[in-house]
Amino acid sequence: MTGPEPVLARLERLHPRLIDLSLGRIERLLARLDHPERRLPPVIHVAGTNGKGSTCAFLRAAAEAAGLRVHVYTSPHLVSFNERIRLAGRLVEDEPLVAALERCEAANAGEPITIFEITTAAALLLFAETPADLLVLEVGLGGRLDATNVVPGPRVCAITSISFDHMDFLGDTLARIAFEKVGILKPGAIAITGDQHPEAFAAIAARAREVGVPLRARGREWTIAHRPDGGLRFEDDAGVLELPPPALRGPHQVDNAGIAVAALRAFADRRIDAAAIARGIARAEWPARLQRLARGPLIDLLPEGWELWLDGGHNEGAGRALAAHLAADPDPPWHVVVGMKTGKHAEAFLEALAPHAASLWAVAEPGQHAAQSPDAIVAASQGRARPGPRVADAIRAILREADRPGRVLICGSLYLAGRVLAENG
Repeated sequence: MTGPEPVLARLERLHPRLIDLSLGRIERLLARLDHPERRLPPVIHVAGTNGKGSTCAFLRAAAEAAGLRVHVYTSPHLVSFNERIRLAGRLVEDEPLVAALERCEAANAGEPITIFEITTAAALLLFAETPADLLVLEVGLGGRLDATNVVPGPRVCAITSISFDHMDFLGDTLARIAFEKVGILKPGAIAITGDQHPEAFAAIAARAREVGVPLRARGREWTIAHRPDGGLRFEDDAGVLELPPPALRGPHQVDNAGIAVAALRAFADRRIDAAAIARGIARAEWPARLQRLARGPLIDLLPEGWELWLDGGHNEGAGRALAAHLAADPDPPWHVVVGMKTGKHAEAFLEALAPHAASLWAVAEPGQHAAQSPDAIVAASQGRARPGPRVADAIRAILREADRPGRVLICGSLYLAGRVLAENG
């Protein structure tokens, strides 16, 4: 049995564009498949710009700690397509994945459909046919016209931090982007949101009022904050939860953890006990989100005392979040290696981040999907970055120039993160 790559290659040829936001094509296909989207376990639907994947990781870890069987759908993958689909706690294996993709391919009968739409249909088919207690469903892009928005009645909709990204598809103001994101809100759901820019929050609140959805927002219906010992204190109208430090690093993960806790308490009518939530917050795993690497050829380049970190953040909000982490923990110094996808706004990503870098390097790896050239990233940095031009080259240059041990952070692209993990994961 081969992996999913051959059928995925065929499916990619069904539509001339990678992204073409619409629900019509996937709705047509799901009807031919006898509507698996109507036969799902209860759904927590997660949208936003930054923090979606981390929030999904906290949700899964806490729900599984409570003994629930959890399906998860996320994107993109880093190394293997199978990473996108988790069935009742396990990554989907090749045989059922290929079978589901081929069923969708046959039902689609060669009609135009994007690769994300048809693979989402395959995921929904698998989720409908495998018993579980919960489906954590991450939006791919936007929300209103995203293929995942075919689910008819999510129990909870979680909206993570909204920032500027994919402006060519979603609009060039926070209000417009937020309008697209909160298109997942439907009557009967409960909406959860964390810290938001006032412009984005206004759009979220307006949509919630329009569809009659209760909105539970950080700072209003719930709060979360650090305790002096490094743990977290979550509070809502049901009481206080004393939680351990989140397993995922960075100040921004406090907000993501809080959204997950609030969503689980809404989803389960608060019957998921505090001990399970605490275990989930402490155990959550999500690759390439301030992940410290421990092995591989890049690690072999580093002398004793050095550290290597990886993060897939790639937009303005992610740049600010990384900057906050570097500013809060500046010693030993951070050397930042950046590779970005074509079409991403490197200037906005680097604006907050660059001042906290002891040195800044621009890279592109062979095989990195749609990579910007190192020279383009150097220009976007206003000359503060230097060309690697590859990650290993940049690390060698850092070591030649550094006068004491430090930390190297590779960031700027999930596609770059995937290449790094494929060789150093």
